[in-house]
Amino acid sequence: MARPTDLSMHNRRDRLAPLPELTRLGATAPLTRTDLTDDPSAGTGWLVTGQDEVRAVLGDTERFSTQPPSDSGRPAQVGNLVQYDPPDHTRLRQLLAPEFTVRRMRGLEPAVDRIVEDCLDSLEKAGRPADFMRHVAWSVPGMVMCELFGVPRDDRDELARLLKVGRPAFRGRRAQVTAGGAYLAYMGRLVARKRREPGDDLLGRVVREHGAEVSDEELLGLGAFVMGSGVENVAAMLGLGVLSLLEHPAQLELLRARPELTDRAVEELIRYLSVIPTASPRIAREDVTLGGQVIKAGDRVACSLIAANRGTPEGTSDGLDITRDATTHVALGHGIHYCIGASLVRMELRSAYPAVLRRFPELRLAAPEAEIQFRPQAPYGVETLPVTW
Repeated sequence: MARPTDLSMHNRRDRLAPLPELTRLGATAPLTRTDLTDDPSAGTGWLVTGQDEVRAVLGDTERFSTQPPSDSGRPAQVGNLVQYDPPDHTRLRQLLAPEFTVRRMRGLEPAVDRIVEDCLDSLEKAGRPADFMRHVAWSVPGMVMCELFGVPRDDRDELARLLKVGRPAFRGRRAQVTAGGAYLAYMGRLVARKRREPGDDLLGRVVREHGAEVSDEELLGLGAFVMGSGVENVAAMLGLGVLSLLEHPAQLELLRARPELTDRAVEELIRYLSVIPTASPRIAREDVTLGGQVIKAGDRVACSLIAANRGTPEGTSDGLDITRDATTHVALGHGIHYCIGASLVRMELRSAYPAVLRRFPELRLAAPEAEIQFRPQAPYGVETLPVTW
């Protein structure tokens, strides 16, 4: 397979669709020996595209490691759960799991609904046309995360700015690194504050109940990981989800007419969009036979979530269908690395999508489809989404 010239094929798209060559690959072989990055020194590895095979790799921590090789034996990003194997992964995940139970999410739901309405107020006040990403898609998860973490109101605007500027492809590498350092410094100060005065928020409860079991470095890393991914991934889903509905007006009208389809619509959009196109790479711990191929110990394995999610049985369509039962998708991962905040992601989307349709019944794009700019880095999304109504 030819080496791509910018990003690896499994991470690139044709607007909302996987590249045709990835779709063809998924239809012909569940595993393929191929280039995984645009770095010639990285060599080749295995690209997994079959849903059964993706589940097999992601669910097998005995034979596949998610922890990148390191001389120190520590993850490159302390507290980033996707870089840990058991038993450390188990220990750290158990600290956070109680914060994302159904009961906790129900308690947060009124705040999420209020935040969504406040952001839609901001969009409306901005006047037509307005950028949906700026006023809604980024603001909703940013404010929800601040609520979850007990971030003081006076700090929220600056924290949101750091998260935005720290994204890849925003203002260049120097601004990104500076903002990333400032973000981590802020999270360090927040952890120190919660150690002194643990409140009734995620970090405060972890400190009160498990303070002796987690170091400040780990607590900082966990907080930065959960907040950063929670903002970026939901922002991408809100922007692309609204764009998908606008580009599928029959589906949009069906959702507006039948709000009882909201849960299915959310699950279908998560599957259809797969904003994290590829799971964190795994390293084979031993020789593994999978999909008729032998993966050698030490081989790098990339699981294409979008190929697994968009591959369908012969005679069916992978197109957007909000009546579909999409619960078997792997867009939120699988196995021990299944998205720890999945219940919060779903709640935010269940609140936001119907609220947008109610508030703006004539919402439409304010720019030609061809002018919508997609950001290639994961999570996949759009930089701006100009809308009018």
